Amino acid sequence: MTIASRLSRTAVLIPALNEEEALPGVLAALPMDRLHTVVVADNGSADDTARVARAAGAVVVREDERGYGAACLAGIACLSSMDEPPEAVVFLDADHPEDAGRLPVVLEPLARGADLVLGVRVGSRGTGNLHIHARWGNRVVLAAARVLFGRRFQDLPPFRAVRLSALQRLGMDDRNWGWTLQMQLRAVRQDLVIVEVHAPHLPRTRGRSKISGRPGMSVRVGAKMFYTLGREWLRPRG
Repeated sequence: MTIASRLSRTAVLIPALNEEEALPGVLAALPMDRLHTVVVADNGSADDTARVARAAGAVVVREDERGYGAACLAGIACLSSMDEPPEAVVFLDADHPEDAGRLPVVLEPLARGADLVLGVRVGSRGTGNLHIHARWGNRVVLAAARVLFGRRFQDLPPFRAVRLSALQRLGMDDRNWGWTLQMQLRAVRQDLVIVEVHAPHLPRTRGRSKISGRPGMSVRVGAKMFYTLGREWLRPRG
């Protein structure tokens, strides 16, 4: 299957909170006319995020409950309710246009049979250009995941692609910071075919990170990650 035909069956989902400055660059980098759908899940923005998304041709879904997972779930509900849902969903951050230009990186493994493809952040300092506290937090969480679930992951990246049918089977329900980890752990438990690919990661050029740029928030996110590890470990299998 060619990338062109793959794009026509692929939706892009972008959770966004107050990203009126960064979002236009991401949307401009997407092949909007060749994709199935582009959904921006507006997570209660107080700026013109929704307006700039609609102006670029995206479908806007409003989710006022703050939380990355809550925004993603609202976007997935929108895609699943369509008369002709997409076959695959690519998750993008609203502040990294370089990922928007690399859709083939995560779509090609899907065409070869993968269920979930993770765009591992790489850069001059290891796991992309994350702040040092975020990089170390990632390492600790991933080490714990390897011990508990027997799977080594390189990252918990927001840039990822997944077959919609596989995503629906996962029964995702995390509504904030445990979303990416929950998806990966449930994919392991369901024996999905998971592929990791490298995706060079650059610092955001506009705005400020809602998480990694703030040490206090990173601590809260880390606590949620360990809660998610415990919850998923204790969750009944099958």
